[in-house]
Amino acid sequence: QVHLVESGGGLVQAGGSLRLSCAASRGTLSTYFTGWFRQAPGKEREFVSSITASGRSTYYAESVKGRFTISRDNAKNTVFLQMNSLKSEDTAVYYCAAGDPWGSSGRMENDYAYWGQGTQVTVSS
Repeated sequence: QVHLVESGGGLVQAGGSLRLSCAASRGTLSTYFTGWFRQAPGKEREFVSSITASGRSTYYAESVKGRFTISRDNAKNTVFLQMNSLKSEDTAVYYCAAGDPWGSSGRMENDYAYWGQGTQVTVSS
């Protein structure tokens, strides 16, 4: 079992950057496919990005491709989401999740067994 803790959220102006971290306070994150999702007020939670356990393959939603970068440091049991060129529409609670999507790119919520509590990202225009 893995207990996930997100950090790094906050308030930033449009065009700015933030780096989110997802750390495993219990368990070994390095053996899991890991994803980031987000949920804006009044909207359903949506896929943002995912990364294989090895870190060799990454996947992105079209809305963030070219602006966000997912990476992991398995020695530190942590996955990162670097967010650049932020827009007001990126405002949401961001969640990390760990699981095994069995060969898919991990774009579905039910690909993941473990979820963090979320961190708020607010982009002011």
